Amino acid sequence: MFLVCGEALMDVFAVGDTATGVALDARVGGSPFNVAVGLARLAQPVAFFGAVSRGFLGERLVRALADEGVLTDFIERVAAPTTLGLIGLDAQGVPAYSFYGEGGADRQLSRDALQRLPANPSAIHLGSYASVVEPIASTLRELVEREHARTLISFDPNIRLNVEPDLARWHAALEGMLPRTQLLKISEEDLALLRPGMSLHAFAAAALAQGVSLVVVTRGAEGAAAWTARHHVSAPPLPIEVVDTVGAGDTFQAALLTWLAEQRCLTGAALAALDEPQLVSALRFATRAAAITCSRRGADLPRRAELN
Repeated sequence: MFLVCGEALMDVFAVGDTATGVALDARVGGSPFNVAVGLARLAQPVAFFGAVSRGFLGERLVRALADEGVLTDFIERVAAPTTLGLIGLDAQGVPAYSFYGEGGADRQLSRDALQRLPANPSAIHLGSYASVVEPIASTLRELVEREHARTLISFDPNIRLNVEPDLARWHAALEGMLPRTQLLKISEEDLALLRPGMSLHAFAAAALAQGVSLVVVTRGAEGAAAWTARHHVSAPPLPIEVVDTVGAGDTFQAALLTWLAEQRCLTGAALAALDEPQLVSALRFATRAAAITCSRRGADLPRRAELN
């Protein structure tokens, strides 16, 4: 079973003007939330680990996870309010985010919650702002420290400077995770923030030298690239009509993890042993899944049958 850790929130889309203001469309979301749903839709057993409000929005988040088949037994319910991510789209469908979450429920995951986790998950995925805001960041660091020697750790920084504007915190999170991560997925935009002026090849080499087994960089309109200690491959994007890109990176992550699970490659050694055709196949599978999400409104991730 996959264990996906981090924030669950409500994405609130501006959908047009009204006579007295703006019409809003609130949808369940959050990067780790989306990854968990994506894994479930791709027929993978998955549980979500995070803190969720006891209010009506929190109830909706938990119900949405359960309806998708995500195990919710390890969610910690708290009294804090649900974080809201306000999203506006430009003419190309690229989202701009404003977050309202200081003191929000998704930040309140306690270390006590670690005691309720299942033994021996097949892989743990984390990232996004849950890796840099407290107290959840400390809780997840403790989990990674406890598990990384025996469980595959997947990490995606997924930087949100409008949640945490201090880039040093994101840099520190990446530095702390590199020696404890087997699968690192990072966008080219995030890499430019964390390693300005550094080439993709140089970054991948540095990450691999610190113990990462597989480095994947998503490049938007340029597709994606992957590195192991032995190979480097790339895959082009699929030509589609983009509605918006909300959830594209989360879809890519869920699909990549699914491909690895289906190929029984959820160990650091198995990742390092992937050959070039396998790496290309993994990137193409994840890229195809992300393209489906980009062709639809919001983070509407594909199901396994759509990728056959």
